[in-house]
Amino acid sequence: MPLLDIRNLSIEFDSPHGRIRAVDRVNLSINPGEILGLVGESGSGKSLVAKAIMGILNDRWTVSADRLRYNGVDLLSLSAKERRKLMGREIAMVFQEPSSSLDPNDTVGHQFHESLPMDECDVSFFKRRKWRDEQIKGLLHKVGIRDHKRVLKSYPHELSEGICQKVMIAMTIAYKPRLLIADEPTTVIEAGAQDQIFKLFKKLNQLNEVSILLITHDLEHVANWTETITVMYCGQTVEAGYTKDIFKQPFHPYTMALLQSMPHFDDLLNHKSQLTTLSGCVPSLQHLPIGCRLGPRCPRAHRRCVETPSMEKVRGHYFSCHFPLIEHIES
Repeated sequence: MPLLDIRNLSIEFDSPHGRIRAVDRVNLSINPGEILGLVGESGSGKSLVAKAIMGILNDRWTVSADRLRYNGVDLLSLSAKERRKLMGREIAMVFQEPSSSLDPNDTVGHQFHESLPMDECDVSFFKRRKWRDEQIKGLLHKVGIRDHKRVLKSYPHELSEGICQKVMIAMTIAYKPRLLIADEPTTVIEAGAQDQIFKLFKKLNQLNEVSILLITHDLEHVANWTETITVMYCGQTVEAGYTKDIFKQPFHPYTMALLQSMPHFDDLLNHKSQLTTLSGCVPSLQHLPIGCRLGPRCPRAHRRCVETPSMEKVRGHYFSCHFPLIEHIES
């Protein structure tokens, strides 16, 4: 049974232009111990999907789904109190903006002490402070913070965004969640420390069987660290399958455009060559195209693309396109 099972997830909100569907019938499935990459351009709805799972969208958003289950539990039927008990301990999330997650009026150390779980503390009351200090020190060292004393005494605004993000990652893994949602977890972290964070995630995945939903636009990280991948465009799922299969042969033109935009270095590349890009930009939610939402930008668009394509499956590889890159596919 999948640990996280999402079927036809839609997220809508009311605007002066009427009701707008920002996320349209998205499907996701994560098995225990699986690392799934959720990729797409900015504005494709990746973070909205994560926030819908966590239940932290505000009242202006309307979330609906045929199925939104975690470990067999229907998340949409839970009360706010029941959901809070589940989040943090079972499902944890690393946000892409650490400064908005930490309290600016309190030191990092005090916030870390308050968030540290006490379930595994088997020492006497008088030794709990020392136990907490040792746990926090170990967690900060895991994410690459060596000068932990200075960091714990500091306020968030006195630290860099990269250090604050490492603190948030340390707080997140303290509860040893079964499902970790990482939304652009290393964007503000220096390049030299990014691999250390991903190696930590991989270690948690292998030793503790932590399932990870990695939300990113960096396809290099997706290729190196994920087993399966779901590609989103403009609020819709356009392709999904095993990472190695999609990188070897994408079926959707948008996925191919993402792969071609990756920098590559070989002898055939001319000096100062421009990166391959897809013409146009992601349409605004107020002016979504009819049918296939990639249609106005797609190099393979035809008249039929004014109709919404259905999701097709070929050997575990899902895609939603009237004119896939391999047109004669054996079912």
